[in-house]
Amino acid sequence: MTGPSVTCYLVRHGTAAPGADDRARPLTPAGRSEALATARALATHGAAVAEIRHSGLARARETAELLGEILAPRHGVVAATGLGPEDDPDVALAELGLAGESLMLVGHLPHLARLAVALVGDVAGDRIAFAPATAVGLRRRPDGWALELIVSPRAGAAS
Repeated sequence: MTGPSVTCYLVRHGTAAPGADDRARPLTPAGRSEALATARALATHGAAVAEIRHSGLARARETAELLGEILAPRHGVVAATGLGPEDDPDVALAELGLAGESLMLVGHLPHLARLAVALVGDVAGDRIAFAPATAVGLRRRPDGWALELIVSPRAGAAS
């Protein structure tokens, strides 16, 4: 694997309200607080991304926008294909392989869990729970991706 050093942050959306239309389920007030807590923790750890991409579903869009308010990515916050709950992680994996700048992907389970395993192997399943608004920092190295940071708003800390 070649190319510049790139960090990718995988972020699960905050707690969402129940609803019949899955695409339109918004964040709850607690979900908004979770997303902001994660954004602040990431900023404290020096997280910087060129762009925040989200699945387009309301809860992921809202989470991405809250993260963007704190992290201020220079290319903004945009909807992207391949980040839905049941999407094939190979799509995001291919895009990350081509990335020349650090990115944040805001999405859903089970997609994020499958993508994390594709990037870093079984360590993802062993260490990452992806509770609402959990962020996982991965760095691309010459021999592949490595887990660097896990931020969970519920734990109030990063590991």
